[in-house]
Amino acid sequence: MFNKKLFYIIVLMLTGNAVGAHAQLALSLDECIQIALNDNPTIKVKEMEITRVDYSRKEVIAQLLPTINLAGQYTRNLSLQTMYMDTPNGTMAIKMGSDNTHAAGFQAQIPLVVPQLWKSIKLSENQILQNMESARANKLSLVNQVEKAYYALLLAQDSKRVIEENHATAQLNADIFKKKFDLGAASEYDVLRANVAVTNLEPSILEAENSINALKLQLKLLMGMDVSTDFMPSQQLDNFRGDMYVRALNNSLGVDTTLANNTSLKSLDLQTDYLKKALDVQKMAWYPTLSGSASLMWHSMNNGSPFSGLRWSRASNVGLTLAFPIFQGGQRYYKQKQAQIAVDEMKWQRENLERSLHVQVATQNDVISKNLKQIESNEAGVTMAQKANDIMQQSFKIGAASFIQLRDTEDALMAARLAYYQAIYNYLVAESDLEYVLGNTHYVRN
Repeated sequence: MFNKKLFYIIVLMLTGNAVGAHAQLALSLDECIQIALNDNPTIKVKEMEITRVDYSRKEVIAQLLPTINLAGQYTRNLSLQTMYMDTPNGTMAIKMGSDNTHAAGFQAQIPLVVPQLWKSIKLSENQILQNMESARANKLSLVNQVEKAYYALLLAQDSKRVIEENHATAQLNADIFKKKFDLGAASEYDVLRANVAVTNLEPSILEAENSINALKLQLKLLMGMDVSTDFMPSQQLDNFRGDMYVRALNNSLGVDTTLANNTSLKSLDLQTDYLKKALDVQKMAWYPTLSGSASLMWHSMNNGSPFSGLRWSRASNVGLTLAFPIFQGGQRYYKQKQAQIAVDEMKWQRENLERSLHVQVATQNDVISKNLKQIESNEAGVTMAQKANDIMQQSFKIGAASFIQLRDTEDALMAARLAYYQAIYNYLVAESDLEYVLGNTHYVRN
């Protein structure tokens, strides 16, 4: 079902057909979230960043492999070195070397014992984990934003429908009073009062329409959808009413309400692990390093033209280089101290963050519990307001109630219905925020 609708979206985006603009797509919350996770540019960038860091890790590992170079060198001696030797007959000067020197061959080096480099590989692996967690954090944030934007769109649509129904009732009353006024059965004041009731509702309808359009654009931006593609929600706020109590009960029983999947804590733990590994890297700077080298070269020396009389001879060698770091002005010592302080700082940051997150979880649970009670109260209020309005309509028909009394009950019914939908919206937003803090949404893998 999702793939089919996604296909329709792509068709509309590619064709840009004006006729297609009138055929609105009906998208559920799940479908909006899936589209966003697939097409949002920020998510794509984060996934590419994971690949980039993986290449960086492989680059570090490659430093453990031997390096082989093909080298060539030509030297033209402008003046030869002179060596003097004392002989019984006096001092003798001897010219050393030749006009041209050629060298070509292969040179290779391989690190054998490099403690700092070994530890650096662990740093690269940690960076990959940090980028993966950062990508997960972006997905969690995107899901939270899409959910709240979708709920806000549903609230705007439900509110617009309630206001339009009240507007239609007010318009019907105005038409009735106009006919009564024409027959002499109503006063001009009654007609004006009825028309004012109609006019007062029109700005609210326009405001709701503007909110709907703005929220649609926001959702399109989050989903990475072209602004010319039109869609409409396939759900209403009442559709999310059914299993609220089951989810709230699970949360109250402590099901998946730990902070084990909180992305902020996970990121902080990964940063702490990175700093610990960075401290190990600094410690490894005190250890000696051992590297091997080998070369296979061909040499030629001649006088006169560089390209005549070349006589090549082969030379090869292998060697080991052992380096003991002795003194570097205290750089290693102070770098190690800095790294240790950074690790100690993370302990306090984690403690503060964890305390703050526990407060957020407790607050969101309180808000959810409060909104559940508010929904029940508002639902009862809608029932009573509907009953009062029905009674007042019957009383108005037989002349036992005034138009003002009728409008009061109609406005009270509209306000009760709007408050009911607002309470559902508040609950859903609080639940989405709680899932974001806990990192437990089923749309993103932990």
